[in-house]
Amino acid sequence: MAEELGKPTRKGFSEKDQGQEMIHSSTSVRTVETLLRVAPMGLCVAALVVMLKNSQINDFGALSYSDLGAFKYLVYANAICAAYSLLSAFYTAVPRPSTLSRSWTMFFFDQVLTYLTLAAGAVSSEILYLAYNGDENVTWSRECNVFDTFCSKATTSVGITFGAVACYILLSLISSYRLFSSYEAPIPFLANKGTEIAVFPR
Repeated sequence: MAEELGKPTRKGFSEKDQGQEMIHSSTSVRTVETLLRVAPMGLCVAALVVMLKNSQINDFGALSYSDLGAFKYLVYANAICAAYSLLSAFYTAVPRPSTLSRSWTMFFFDQVLTYLTLAAGAVSSEILYLAYNGDENVTWSRECNVFDTFCSKATTSVGITFGAVACYILLSLISSYRLFSSYEAPIPFLANKGTEIAVFPR
């Protein structure tokens, strides 16, 4: 009789502990995600500032980032990245119930920012490769032999941009897991047969 009376009490404590553990886990994940969103903001601002100040004048002429479309695109992409990172960090830091529409919104914009910054870094890397190595087929000389300081700063900016890309790859994994883990099989007998169909939960 005493054992039966004790079971509900132990079960009650267990459920309470599980609830506290889930809250603690959710808070930890939110903190990590917020920090991951703050990190690319700093990286994008740093890459933006380095590229904006990138120009060189010597006996062979003058060269600025604005002379190359790829580097101008890198500046714009980093500006958008920094702004979105700041807004999304504030959005993530505030506790709020998770809904499908919010999950879709974060997933969509995280994907857009990932590909935006990745494209900017890739295009700029191609320009730097040509500047360092040249291309005899199109008579592109090795400009970095002449504008070494310019190329050094551009390389730094591109490297920092890829750091931001790495952060957004992790954020994309987090937002995609949060979104697609909410899917359920709509028809029980299909689930029993091993058929997986993703649908929106009601």
